[in-house]
Amino acid sequence: MMQSPDLSFSLAGRKALVTGGSRGIGAAIARLFAEAGADVAVCHFGDKGGADDLSKNFRELDRVLHAHECDVAQETEVDALAEWTTETLGKIDILVNCAGIGGQDKPFREVSVAEWDRMIGINLRGVFLVTRAFFPGMIDRGYGRIVNVASQLAYKGAPGLAAYVAAKSGVVGLTRALSYEGAPHNVMVNGIAPGPVETPLLLSHSDAWLKMKKGQLPVGRFGRTYEIAPTALLLASETGGAFYCGQTLSPNGGDVML
Repeated sequence: MMQSPDLSFSLAGRKALVTGGSRGIGAAIARLFAEAGADVAVCHFGDKGGADDLSKNFRELDRVLHAHECDVAQETEVDALAEWTTETLGKIDILVNCAGIGGQDKPFREVSVAEWDRMIGINLRGVFLVTRAFFPGMIDRGYGRIVNVASQLAYKGAPGLAAYVAAKSGVVGLTRALSYEGAPHNVMVNGIAPGPVETPLLLSHSDAWLKMKKGQLPVGRFGRTYEIAPTALLLASETGGAFYCGQTLSPNGGDVML
């Protein structure tokens, strides 16, 4: 009788980097990866407090968090991140591109070139730069899992968020394109497109907007960060993620039904 594969989704022995991992969805993913046995590094931009809080949480798990500051839109800073990560962990088996900023929520005609460039820089260029730093090593070793965090708005769009939607749509497209190059080498590239999740960014909207948005969701509530992280664990695991190729899974409470 054929033996069943290990479907425990253990990450024991794996080395993971989560960008934007000091808070929100990134922090939830980093914690879950640590619970699954991975050695985890995160990068953040100006959020040492969040990284310190997450480090305390890791110590409660008897794990060590490695944290580094990095603006993922800047090539020199990403190069420094890659060098630091290699020195700290030795290699990266799993990369989660979660660093991002929210939309300006203004009409397209009012978006400045600087605002557009910063949005594309963090949310799309950053994915390119960080992935470029680690993808070749994964190819050479014949193993890797890359998870890119997009948004459900990549599929449905939204008024006042043209730059954000464009960037996140680009992440979905990059995920598909890169999967063709990675899959023959057992480097599986996939994505997550979360719906509205209870983070400081979401809760910064007005009460009226939050009520309106919640009313649009079939589940009748916003998501929690810990409800998004298991999708990343699935895609990052050796067995769970082995047959996902160029897919973007969307835990979104029914905001988009693909």
